[in-house]
This record gives sequence, C-alpha cells and structure tokens, in this order.
Amino acid sequence: MLLLPYTLHYNTNNYNTDSLTLPSSSTTHNTCTLSSTHFFPLNFPSSLHFTLHTTSMAAFSTFLVFLFLVGTLTQVAFSSDQEKKKTFIVQVHHQTKPSIFPTHRHWYESSLSSISSTASVIHTYDTVFHGFSAKLSSSEAQKLQALSHVITLIPEQVRQLHTTRSPQFLGLTTADRAGLLHETDFGSDLVIGVFDTGIWPERQSFSGRDLGPVPAKWKGECVAGKSFPATSCNRKIIGARYFSEGYEATNGKLNETVEFRSARDSDGHGTHTASIAAGRYVSPASTLGYAKGVAAGMAPKARLAVYKVCWLGGCYGSDILAAFDAAVADGVDVVSLSVGGVVVPYHLDEIAIGAFGATSAGVFVSSSAGNGGPGGLTVTNVAPWVTTVGAGTIDRDFPASVKLGNGKIVPGISIYGGPGLTPGRMYPIVYGGSGQFGGGGGGGGNGYSSALCLEGSLDPETVKGKIVVCDRGINARAAKGEEVRKNGGVGMILANGVFDGEGLVADCHVLPATAVGATAGEKIRGYIGNSRSPATATIVFKGTRLGVKPAPVVASFSARGPNPVSPEILKPDVIAPGLNILAAWPDHVGPSGVPSDGRRTEFNILSGTSMACPHVSGLAALLKAAHPDWSPAAIRSALMTTAYTVDNRGDPMLDESTGNVSSAFDYGSGHVHPVKAMNPGLVYDISPSDYVNFLCNSNYTTNSIHVITRKSEDCRGAKRAGHAGNLNYPSFSAVFQQYGKKRMSTHFIRTVTNVGDPNSVYKVTIKPPGGMVVTVKPDTLTFRKIGQKLNFLVRVQTRAVKLTPGSSSVKSGSIVWSDGKHTVTSPLVVAMQQPLD
Repeated sequence: MLLLPYTLHYNTNNYNTDSLTLPSSSTTHNTCTLSSTHFFPLNFPSSLHFTLHTTSMAAFSTFLVFLFLVGTLTQVAFSSDQEKKKTFIVQVHHQTKPSIFPTHRHWYESSLSSISSTASVIHTYDTVFHGFSAKLSSSEAQKLQALSHVITLIPEQVRQLHTTRSPQFLGLTTADRAGLLHETDFGSDLVIGVFDTGIWPERQSFSGRDLGPVPAKWKGECVAGKSFPATSCNRKIIGARYFSEGYEATNGKLNETVEFRSARDSDGHGTHTASIAAGRYVSPASTLGYAKGVAAGMAPKARLAVYKVCWLGGCYGSDILAAFDAAVADGVDVVSLSVGGVVVPYHLDEIAIGAFGATSAGVFVSSSAGNGGPGGLTVTNVAPWVTTVGAGTIDRDFPASVKLGNGKIVPGISIYGGPGLTPGRMYPIVYGGSGQFGGGGGGGGNGYSSALCLEGSLDPETVKGKIVVCDRGINARAAKGEEVRKNGGVGMILANGVFDGEGLVADCHVLPATAVGATAGEKIRGYIGNSRSPATATIVFKGTRLGVKPAPVVASFSARGPNPVSPEILKPDVIAPGLNILAAWPDHVGPSGVPSDGRRTEFNILSGTSMACPHVSGLAALLKAAHPDWSPAAIRSALMTTAYTVDNRGDPMLDESTGNVSSAFDYGSGHVHPVKAMNPGLVYDISPSDYVNFLCNSNYTTNSIHVITRKSEDCRGAKRAGHAGNLNYPSFSAVFQQYGKKRMSTHFIRTVTNVGDPNSVYKVTIKPPGGMVVTVKPDTLTFRKIGQKLNFLVRVQTRAVKLTPGSSSVKSGSIVWSDGKHTVTSPLVVAMQQPLD
C-alpha cells in the first residue's frame, strides 16, 4: 500500500545547498491510496517540495566527437543549393563606398543582392579588416569577385574550439563538418522550452545575432514585466512567460525588492540551464579564471522559450502545469525541466500530467533525476513518458590540495579566484567538532553547530587567522565559508561526511577553501585531534586540470533507482555531464550565491542533475532536427540504446561516492553518446495508447487514467495483453517477490522499428544476470525496409535465492541486437525480494 499526499510545495534549493528540506506541515492534506504488488513502501512528510536539481551547481560540461558516414548526410533536410554553399570572408576597397549608401552594411547588402536573391550579410568588419562575410555558392562567389570594389574572397577555415569541455566531451565539435551539429544546422529551427527561474537575456550566450527568422510555426509571446521589456526577446529568446499565480496564492505577493515579476532571472539557475541547452558560442569564457575556453550549449542555434515557474519560495505545481499548457500551445519542440520533488502516483503529479500532454503532442520532455544520491530509491520524475537524466563527471577538475603540518598531502577540489594564502606559510587549523569552540567568545554555537559552521556558531577569538574545518551538511557549502570569513578565518576545508562519501563538488568560495572526501576529512580531523604540537595546514590551488581519468564517473549526488513508483521501468534513463559545468550567469548574483558576495561573472560553474538535464534537452533538439519524424519515445530510445557504460580507460564506469563499479540503478542505460544516437539502427517506439495500457497494467483506475490522459479509457483489453513491464521501453526491469517460491519467471514483449539500413539482419547477444536463464525469440530479426516493425519476446527464469526477510538482491545483464554496423543495447535488471514475514 502506498499512501501519499497530493498537496505539493516547493523548497528552494540554492545552487550550493546540499540538503533537500522536507519539513512536515500542520496543514491537513487530502490523501489517496494506490494498491500495487510491486510498489516499494514509502513514507513521506505531509508537505512535498519540488527542488531545483543542482547539487551545488558546479559544472561539468563536455561533448563527444561526431564521425558520421557521408551517405547518412544525404537524408538530412538540406537543399542541394545549401549543401554547395560555404562561407567566404569578402575584403573590399573600404574607401570607395558610394555616398548614396548611409552605411557600409547597406552597401554590402546591395552588392550581395546584385548577384544573389538569397545571400545575406553574416558579419561586417571595419576595424582590423574591411569587408563582410556571407554564405555563397561557387557561382555566386565568382560573380561577387568580379565586382570592381571587391579585392578578394577568402574561404572560411574551420578550427577546433577549446571548449569548456562538455560539448567536446560529447563529440559536438564545429570542426567535424559531418557531425550532428552541422547536419542539423546546430538545431536552428527547433525550440527548447526551459522551465526554470527565468533568464538574464543580455548574456552573450543568448545573442540573436546572425540567426534566421523566428520559425513560422511559433505562436508564443514575449511577455513584458519588471526589468524585462518585450525587446528582451530576440531571434534566440523567441518567447518568455512567467507564472507566479500558484506561488502567490500560497505565499502572498512576490517580494519585488528581491526578485523580478517577469521572466528575468534573480537566482541564476535558469540562466545556467538555458545556456547549457542552447547557448551560443562565446569566447573567451571562464569563471574566476577557471575552465578557460569557448562556452557553447548543446544546440547553439536552437531557439529558447523561457517559462519562469520557480521563485525564491519554490516552484508550485499549478504554475508548472500552466507552463506546460502554454508551452505546447506555443509550439515548443522540447521541454527542459530541472525541477522535481518526492515521487507520487502519476495522476497526482503535475509534472507527470503536464508531460503526458506534451509528449502526446510530440514534445520531448527531459527532466532531472534529482540530487538525492548516492542512496537508492532516490530518483524522481520517473514517469515513463519523461526522459529522466542523472549526472556524471567529465574529464576536467579543479584540484586544490591540503598540505598538513605533518607533511601529508590531502587532495581536494575548489574554485577560488581571490587573494590566496601566502605561499610557503603554514596556518593554524581548527575543527569546531573537537570542542575547541565551546560556544565561547562572540559565537553562540555548540560542538554540533560549530562543526557544521552554521551561522552564528563560530567564535571569532578561536577562528581568527586560522583555517577552519567545516563538516558538510545542513547549510549551503559556500555559506560555511562566509561564516568562517566574517569571523576572521583565513581559509576553510569542507569535509564530506560518511554519507557523502568521496564525491566532491567545486564551489566558488568567498575565501580560500577546498572540499575533501570523507576519508580525507577523517585524516584531517584525526591530525588535529592527535597532533602533539599545534596543528597547521595550508591550501594549494592548482587551477584547471584536463584529461582526468577515469571519466565519466557517476556523480555521488546523482539520484539512483530503483524506480519507487514503477519498478518495472528502469530509472534514471541515462546520465549526462552534470559535475562542474560552466554556463552563463546573471549580473544580479555573485558566483557563490552568498548574499554578501559582490563579485560578478558572466559564467559560473555549477553541479547537479539540473546541469545534466539540459544537456539531454539540447541533444534531443539536435536529433529532432535531424529526424523530424521521430517521436519523443524514438529520440529517447536512440539516446538509451547507444549509451555507453565504460570510462575513458576502457573500464566499467565507477560510482564517485564509493570508487566501486556502478550499476544500472545508478546510470540507467549509461552515459549519452550523441554521435551514435544519430544513427541507432533500431528504436523502441511508444504511442500514447501504449502508455495507457501501461497505466492500466499498473492498477491505475479509469478515473486516475483520465486525469493523466484527458480521455476515458477501457482497461479490459490492456490487462489481457500482459503486465506493466510490457511497455515498449528500451530497458528491461523485473521484480520477483519470492513468497516461498522456488522457481519464478516473467516475459517481456518488445517491438523494434528499423531506422537504419533498408535491408538488414540483426542477431541477438544475451548476457544474462548471474544465475538466471534468459531466452530471446526469435534470435534474428530480418528487415526489408526502413520503418518496418518486428516483435520479439524475452523470457527470464530464475530460482529463489536465500534472503533475509525484507531484503533484496539485484543482478544485471543486457540484451544486444547488432547487424554488424549498429549495436542496440538494452540493460536487463532483475530484483529478487524477500517480503517481511
């Protein structure tokens, strides 16, 4: 039995806050019950909170390299004339401009119009170069060269950018002319709707320069508001709305002295996620001197529609649903939603309801998995029509080591760009949890609060001139440093607890500071407590390090499965870059998020599944541009079945929190590989009626299903067809309740659609979970045309295993179809559960 309240309340998660707050409430909430033989028991407080999935928000952004067969390119919707055109830089006799033209640009446009009806000016140059650039066919170039005032035409060279890593890590490089970016014109006609805290439109990442007209299909608006005139929109930000009615109904009117009644971002989260999904190329880009390079989103030319649904007090379900309603009517192609909360049945979940309507209209919905990791059963946004994204690391970090007075070096990580500690000098080091503070002096703390460096807990007399060790938890990580700084401390070491494990997040600290893992934290505390002489230390900052191995690694904070609502559906679906990601940042907020932080930066480095989600949103836009006929389910299938589970050493991906090998409950199908997703060979497609059958087989009542689908459904046929695990999902998940049984079995029916070569033969390779028998019939699929669908059946048989009451055992395997060119991989996860006596 699952008992859940349906009243939703949002708790703001500042971008460097560790904890998810779930306070109970004295308010009486209506509840409903839902029976299911496979539901995991859950107990929630009476108030549910949506949180921005940004563990601290540092970043990790990188892309993979796209190598594609030339034959595939012919399927892209470019005209032959466009394929022949290329960009030329045109040098002219600057001084010979006729006086009839008011500007040089007018003159250049007139020159182009004389030789082409379609060519237009891309750039004009008037300082270090005189002329303009334009995309021309060879015949147009010859005609332009013949004009008397044209000196020469220089073919544009394509150079590899030194990106801020996530596009490069994922293979999205401008130098790869046959890659996904060029094949889709960088996603230029697709619209990504970002549901978040708004946007800072003046950032270069959101420039509309050189973009084509707003897509004709677009029906949205640019709603003006405080500090956000309608002119804030452009050819990049083509729509902006804000939704506060639900928030204000509960909390009263917005405090307009601290936030904007408009789509303008007063937090930073929305600006950051929007630029990850679709930010333009900006160079140079860095945060406090770290991660120097060129910033770019996944789909640099995709259009953005901003739907501000989150305020300082939270993101309310009624506002989120209203945003879904507007976004679908406006004509978005993708919804990116880095917001979530505790899970509830789908008919009580505004996100699941809104996402179902969007998916049914052909809109791809990507959502963050949550930052509740590394514990199990923490994944959120688990509806099967939503693509749920966890977070992984990239091959870049920001090392900042601790050197102790005993000569030992402890590794750490940090982003600090201010005055450093004196080189070669050792500083006294103290830890509030050791009893050194005792609540004396000006501080009102006790051992617990001073160990956490909570506000008002530190004694200035004890802290002044020292490095302070602060335990992670309760308050924001950067806020701990501010507490140390204002009490006279010269530095901070932020130490993970046992639950945090070894996962580290780089923060933009307000004083010299570094974060260390749980093991390192114990060593430092032990040194302080056991040192016979006064303990000393210093922090050594080492800048930006690239080529880190292993990578990717599943981020410690990334929420994990199993799926608490539908264990038959493996969640998260995939992971993407989510640790230490550099992206755009507003002027209104300092990079640490601490109110007293007066520093301003155009980019910030954040971490969280909030950062991973827009990576997938942007990739989905690129795939949709390349394959306009693909459904949202087909796009997700392509991302899932081509994902990988090995790191850059060729070894199985690790779990950052433990250093051990990760599992399908951690990463779903694996880390996204956009290059391969472009041409997956086969896809597992799903229609809205398939989702209805899934709901029927999940024991949802017809009334509950009507809430989600807006239609009256008859479940009698669906229940005869099988079970919830027969949804045509690209992964396989089974749960066996032993109940004294010795032998158990289940089956899955799947349908694959050929999107590869017309004549192809796929053979299956089975890697069964340990101790189980898995069969697939037929074991060969022969396709004669593109779009052809074929079915197969998977049967899983197992024997009971010895388990203590209330415990479970999970084993994983895979089912792989291959035609020698494409490899279509699906994870197979089987959980054995021993019920309580």
